[in-house]
Amino acid sequence: MTPPAAAGDKRKTDRLGHAHVLAIAVPIVLANVTTPLIGLVDTAILGQLGDPHYIGGVAIAAMIFNLLYWAFAFLRMGTTGLTAQAEGRGDSREIGATLMRALLIAAIAGVALIILQRPISALSFALLNGSQAVEASASAYFDIRIWGAPAALANFAFLGWFIGMGRARTALVLQLLLNGTNAILDAWFVLGLGYGVEGVAYGTLISETLAAGTGAWLALGIVKQQGIRFELPRILDAPALRRTLNVNRDIMIRTVGVIVAFTWFTAKSAEAGDVILAANAVLITLTHVAAYFLDGFAFAAETLVGQAIGAKRIARFRDAVRLSTLWAIIFSTLASAVFWFGGGVIINVLTVNEEVRAAARVYLIWAALAPVIGVMAYQLDGIFIGATRTAEMRNMMLLSLAAFLVAWMTLTPLYGNHGLWAALAIFLSLRGLTLGLRYPALVRAAFPEVR
Repeated sequence: MTPPAAAGDKRKTDRLGHAHVLAIAVPIVLANVTTPLIGLVDTAILGQLGDPHYIGGVAIAAMIFNLLYWAFAFLRMGTTGLTAQAEGRGDSREIGATLMRALLIAAIAGVALIILQRPISALSFALLNGSQAVEASASAYFDIRIWGAPAALANFAFLGWFIGMGRARTALVLQLLLNGTNAILDAWFVLGLGYGVEGVAYGTLISETLAAGTGAWLALGIVKQQGIRFELPRILDAPALRRTLNVNRDIMIRTVGVIVAFTWFTAKSAEAGDVILAANAVLITLTHVAAYFLDGFAFAAETLVGQAIGAKRIARFRDAVRLSTLWAIIFSTLASAVFWFGGGVIINVLTVNEEVRAAARVYLIWAALAPVIGVMAYQLDGIFIGATRTAEMRNMMLLSLAAFLVAWMTLTPLYGNHGLWAALAIFLSLRGLTLGLRYPALVRAAFPEVR
């Protein structure tokens, strides 16, 4: 058997092949695919109760949690980049400290959300302005699920750590446990025990807590296997904490930029009328499905780029960038082709309203183009996260968001909904273009000896 140190050295010196990329990307894609299925399961379960306010209430409350937790996605992304670089250096002390810092932030943020639950729910429901019945259901769901905030955020930290370690299959197991348990408990509590909306909330709360506990157990197994030690002075090291907070702050700002752009898109779709809103919702669902697949290759880039930078292996870094990007481009092209040639069939499956179907077909070209337009934005996000060049991600996102708003103001009065979609396309393409222009600086910073 190869000694651990020798195995680590061999991993650092070997060149990367397609198998290295797919070993990370495929489990992540499979994990991502399970996420939207839970929404379908919940809708189907609540649909058995008859009254539509149950579905509407959970949909609104779930959207609130999605927005809240998406803002803390830095716990996944930042942890991946920092862990991957420590893994590449073979720095076991920093690998353990990175996880503990992320869990510390998750615990503090999760407890803060619980403490602030009243103003958060009041503000959210005031902005969404649902019917009284819908708001009552949403409030019941929110009041229960909010207690799982620390566990939900800890799951981000564990996923980021496992991915940064190159253990995508472990991340897949964790996601399957989370989503599978959620679906089973929701069905049991609602259909079996008759708990209604509260049953869905309890199912989600328990599954998030179970996943966090399992993540801790799996992480401890890796810690013991690799002889990783948790050292409080290292965990609380001021420069390392400052770097962690800076990385997480930048990614949070970047993520808020994404949220603002897509929320703005939805709000302006609503102003165009119910038919346009529904048509755009159908089409944006296609772009999100494509993003689930492309994220797998971006995640592979995060891990392999971070490890290569940590190990100071320029050839391995170039392999990581080239191969993960190649696969991302292949899948984005396939997604665009499927949407263009099969979009009509997909639209018919997603909606039965003929007006919405007709409108969606008019704007289908934009959804078909979105994967190839946005592929470099997703991919370069992964590369920059792996390199922890998060300040540039933040700045380029703010620049792209400003351009999106200018494009919306300019194009929508002239071209209506086509103008709105064109503004979104500009947003996606500029994210990739601006980060691409910063890529040479990333290489110079990561490998200063290479000229």
